[in-house]
Amino acid sequence: MPSQNLSSFSRRSFLHLSAAASAAAAFQIVTEPMLAAAARGPLPKDGVMIDSNENPLGPSQSARDAISAIIPLGGRYLFNLADDLGHTFAQLEGLSPEYVRVFPGSSPALRFTVIAFTSPKKSYVTADPGYEGGMFSAEAAEARIVKVPLTKTYAHDVKAMIAAAPDAGLFYICNPNNPTGTLTPHSDVEYLVENKPKGSIVMVDEAYLHFCDAPSALEFVKAGKDVVVLRTFSKAYGMAGLRCGFAVARPDLLDKIMNRAGWNFMPVTAVVAASASIKDPGLVPERKRINARVRQETFQWLDRNGYSYTPSESNCFLLETKRPGKEVIDAMAQQKVFIGRIWPVMPTWVRITVGTHDEMQQFQVAFQKVMRGTTAFSLRPERPGRNSPRHPALLS
Repeated sequence: MPSQNLSSFSRRSFLHLSAAASAAAAFQIVTEPMLAAAARGPLPKDGVMIDSNENPLGPSQSARDAISAIIPLGGRYLFNLADDLGHTFAQLEGLSPEYVRVFPGSSPALRFTVIAFTSPKKSYVTADPGYEGGMFSAEAAEARIVKVPLTKTYAHDVKAMIAAAPDAGLFYICNPNNPTGTLTPHSDVEYLVENKPKGSIVMVDEAYLHFCDAPSALEFVKAGKDVVVLRTFSKAYGMAGLRCGFAVARPDLLDKIMNRAGWNFMPVTAVVAASASIKDPGLVPERKRINARVRQETFQWLDRNGYSYTPSESNCFLLETKRPGKEVIDAMAQQKVFIGRIWPVMPTWVRITVGTHDEMQQFQVAFQKVMRGTTAFSLRPERPGRNSPRHPALLS
């Protein structure tokens, strides 16, 4: 086969090739920023980036101070800092330290948990639409991938998930869900934990939990259930670029995960920033209030203008465009507003990250121009009888 320069491939093509072809050998991690970058392309400096579920507030002041203080010691590995972080988190959550492992974000923990508990004989079960990262790892493990539609209330359909995969190795629950931002009731998660096939694992990704008032699934870990909980500092704590997170589970489950993950060193800047952040009792409540206020302002504007969206309790939501979402994404990019990708099951919906008040004001102006057809970008009109099928949960 003739060689080709990598630049001749699009970012999306490269992502597909690296995930589908190389992952079988390397179990490559596919993350939210990789997926966003593949869909986005290069960004202008003055662009509004509301496509990656980042927190525009960034690290807290206490985290920034901790980073500055540790820089002179950046030439040392300082292994004990990660242990101290894990112990601090365990103490705050009422856990034993051996139930906690520190990772550079939650993506590696997700990857290696999937690899540990799925196989050609053990399926990976997830929501549709849902976060795609675990599916790439399941594909690398040659596991059957079972995608189950959300319910009419945008929750994970746990009974359908159980019925769809008697051979399940792992059930993935992102709560609140990415991309819809909606919650699965705690009682439904409990039903799944208690009624899943014997030997399977429930992984609850709580990346967005701090934006809502829902209870954590950590209680199932404390009760000794077959549950792995993921946490990250990338979202509410504003540390997406620093990379720090946890896997929380029974020690025997963590051992199986670590047997696949091995052990590596954590960056000292991320660890001290995370430690400072979780010791600040007012940080999460403040971030939650700010996000909720801007999200509600945005929803009120969408309501006034007749646009449909998912009732998110997170920092992202899905917005209906009533035309191919990719066309709207491209048109918004010409307005220097970069919105999130589409999911195949919902081709006329796009994901929006909740940014700052000013960013969402710019989003509103750009979106109104695009939807009213007053931009230079030409949107193809919908063809009668040719609309893409909608997800049943999103029909009103």
